[in-house]
Amino acid sequence: MILVDSTIVSVANPAIMRALDADIESVVWVTSAYLLAYAVPLLIAGRLGDRFGQRRLYLSGLVVFTVASLWCGLSSTIETLIAARVLQGLGAALMSPQTMAVITRVFPPDRRGLAMGLWGAVGGVATLVGPLAGGVLVDGLGWEWIFFVNVPIGLAGVVLALRFVPVLPTQAHRFDVRGVVLSGVGMFFLVFGLQGADEYPWSSDVWTSIGIGVVFLVIFVWYQARGRGERLVPLTLFRDRNFALANIGIASIGFAITAFMLPLMFYAQDVRGLGPTESALLMVPMAVLSGGLAPFVGRLVDRVHPRYVAGPGFALLTVAFVWLSLAMTPDASVWQLLLPIGLTGFASAGIWSTLSTTATRNLDLRLAGAGSGVYNATRQLGAVLGSAAIAAVMAASLSGRGLGNGVSQNPVGELPGPIREAYAAAMAHSMWLPAAALTVGFVASVCFARPTSAGKPVHLGTQFSGQNVTHAI
Repeated sequence: MILVDSTIVSVANPAIMRALDADIESVVWVTSAYLLAYAVPLLIAGRLGDRFGQRRLYLSGLVVFTVASLWCGLSSTIETLIAARVLQGLGAALMSPQTMAVITRVFPPDRRGLAMGLWGAVGGVATLVGPLAGGVLVDGLGWEWIFFVNVPIGLAGVVLALRFVPVLPTQAHRFDVRGVVLSGVGMFFLVFGLQGADEYPWSSDVWTSIGIGVVFLVIFVWYQARGRGERLVPLTLFRDRNFALANIGIASIGFAITAFMLPLMFYAQDVRGLGPTESALLMVPMAVLSGGLAPFVGRLVDRVHPRYVAGPGFALLTVAFVWLSLAMTPDASVWQLLLPIGLTGFASAGIWSTLSTTATRNLDLRLAGAGSGVYNATRQLGAVLGSAAIAAVMAASLSGRGLGNGVSQNPVGELPGPIREAYAAAMAHSMWLPAAALTVGFVASVCFARPTSAGKPVHLGTQFSGQNVTHAI
């Protein structure tokens, strides 16, 4: 639900504009407000899970997210919808770090790969399912249902979490107020600036916001390193080589997957004349292969060196994006597009679970929440940066071919003759950006060290199926 709602609204934007009589600048904030409210508190939410319990924070976030989803669907003005999306993003931020932290604490290192494989597959597939689900729901039931559909899923999630998610021991952490303020302000201005780059391509206001964010985050890191006592983000996390490299890798693929979707969707709709649902269906091979291979990759990660799984994954994903760029011509057949898209799913299956498993393999279980918060925040920052960067590259590529100064000015529907060829070339050229970003992840992944046997699971008394049992894991 969390990641689907990051992308599902993009397909529904035209319908929301018509229904709520809104302009495009306001509709952009339906997505931006959610991503901003989701990304900013991730570091804090991970630490709160360590202190108050991952299960409690997860259930709180799930309730907030579900209620906010209902509010979104019932909204009658664009302002109300944006406010509801902020609340929805806050619920997502409370939930997200707890899922990875629970898996880290419950599963032993030699069995964690399969669990993280399923966790990573859901995350990878969800970002692809969003546009497809959005197209089907908007075409069939109306834009409100992209939010209403979360309500029964959320209610089922609450029941299942109460029944099956264990109550894990907590630690008495001090609350690092200065760290919270510094990280919150820094993350807000950084993400706000990157989000604004989509709407106002790299204006002075955008650079100012990004600059303020970077300054506060640098002060935050200095404070975490120099301050005494317990800190919001223990920098000892980054002494583990694999944790640091996995964060670089997840930022790389978060950037790439977010960035490649935008030019592909514009190519499908404006060059090929496909509708929203038809365009989203192009992603089916990627989603099926990525999700279907996840259990096998998870088992593999438990047995072999992570560099031998993630490295080829990043390399093949780079090849897939380059191949797709070459295939994005005005007259290409659908099969010429589906083959590299299928390779994208095959390749990404080797990345998501491998990175999450490797990041947590040597992690001190007392820092599971903090590590999960850092990892999820890094992934989200990569995605936001990818969204902003690809918008700038697309705008520059279109402008260089005399087709306007940005993607927002492009007409809807299949383009005529020469314009169509130039537009296709601009979208294909833009695909080289995510391909280039993946090289960073490739370098990080081939530098992984062989994991140690650290990170043993907890021995705890907990409650399963209504009965108190001592459950040694």
